[in-house]
Amino acid sequence: MTSWLEKAVASGGLALMLLTSACTAPALPDTRAADEAAIREADVAWSKAAGSRNLEAVVSYYSDDAQVLPPNEPLAADRAAIRASWAALMAPEMAVSWKATRVEVARSGDFAYVTGTYLIEMKPANDTGKLVEVWKKQTGGQWKCVADIFNSDLPLPAAIPAAIPAVPGAKKK
Repeated sequence: MTSWLEKAVASGGLALMLLTSACTAPALPDTRAADEAAIREADVAWSKAAGSRNLEAVVSYYSDDAQVLPPNEPLAADRAAIRASWAALMAPEMAVSWKATRVEVARSGDFAYVTGTYLIEMKPANDTGKLVEVWKKQTGGQWKCVADIFNSDLPLPAAIPAAIPAVPGAKKK
């Protein structure tokens, strides 16, 4: 014979289990493949806008809170600074393009990152390098870049390392 306490625990356990399963949010659908395709498409269009020197179109791919970390320049942390940084790359004697080589979307479907390569054609020499873009899904489902960094594959000129101060605690070669 079961005591009233055992019955209460058993029914309470069942009630707790039912309550817990009712409160669990349903699994979100996995949209990573569609999100990756959307980001790749946006990134191609963004590169084409840069190639056509359309400054306003280029800047439009950034979110309102975006940050750009260009090489040899301070952080560009607002629209005006981002626009100014890109304006320098839109000079008539320059051409900018890039290509995504990897796009990874978070399972949550709200963040992604892109890695790739870029080419800046200019005289007297071209610059090639690599990039990282962090994309965030905005309200309404559109993807925008929230962080953008790129740096050159070209070696530093010989005179520059001597001008860089020693890092405290670093071993000398």
